[in-house]
Amino acid sequence: MTESSLTLSGLSTLSLNHSTSLFQNKSEIFFHATNWGFPGNLEAFCTSSKKEGYDGVEIWLMPAEERSRFQQLMEKQQLRSALLVGAWSSDFRTHLADYKRNLMEAVDLKPHFINCHAGKDYFTFDQNRAIAEFAIETSNKSGIPVYQETHRGRMFFAAHVTRKFLEEIPEIRLTLDISHWCNVHESLLQDQQEAVALALKHTDHIHARVGHAEGPQVAQPEAPEWKSATDAHLGWWDQVVHRLMEKDHPITITPEFGPPTYMPTIPYTGQPLADNWKVNVEMMKLLRSRYH
Repeated sequence: MTESSLTLSGLSTLSLNHSTSLFQNKSEIFFHATNWGFPGNLEAFCTSSKKEGYDGVEIWLMPAEERSRFQQLMEKQQLRSALLVGAWSSDFRTHLADYKRNLMEAVDLKPHFINCHAGKDYFTFDQNRAIAEFAIETSNKSGIPVYQETHRGRMFFAAHVTRKFLEEIPEIRLTLDISHWCNVHESLLQDQQEAVALALKHTDHIHARVGHAEGPQVAQPEAPEWKSATDAHLGWWDQVVHRLMEKDHPITITPEFGPPTYMPTIPYTGQPLADNWKVNVEMMKLLRSRYH
């Protein structure tokens, strides 16, 4: 596969009129790199992120012994830090305790924001509500934005479920990874427009990955067969960015195309159809041009 096949330059001619002057941007915009699938160590990742033009990184909360080094690398490379936290236990009490501990440890590192993989799709509404409300309380006390990601398997795994939460707890702020909802609802959400519109109003951070009706990730979003899916995602992201610009709110975006097996592969060989790091870099460049 040639490097040229990974470019997103073709997106500039999509039907959404993707010029470089769509918006009059008065807000600061920051692009964060993900180390998901990056082959090197943390130092190499930070160096590469800076070299490619990212403003910061978004990575999982690391073990305690690695945190000082992480902060040193952020200062050395002059990168913004964002942390991912979560919990995995299927037992609610253990899950909540783990989440609280991890979130508070992340707060201690004073990142620019925290993105959460929390709750379970099979927990009760009240159980997931307790998790969401603790995050809101923690954010208010610390002054650090805490977002809940729209992610399969988590509390906000589906559009209609998220709508109920947002109607009852309007203080919830989201990381929008709407690719998951396309997969969950097996559509581009044409029949979920009210739920999607509400979610967009509660979104403060974007995970820029294009999903489709049968999966959470296309291999190459510029490919003509994925035009409708890419158009839909760009349209949703545009609405979030426009709202944040009107509020003079900082805009943060993490291009988040993942490695195999999120990235489709060739049968038998396991070879990925594209290099997810390069796809993410090209998506970052496209959106930076689009929103500036």
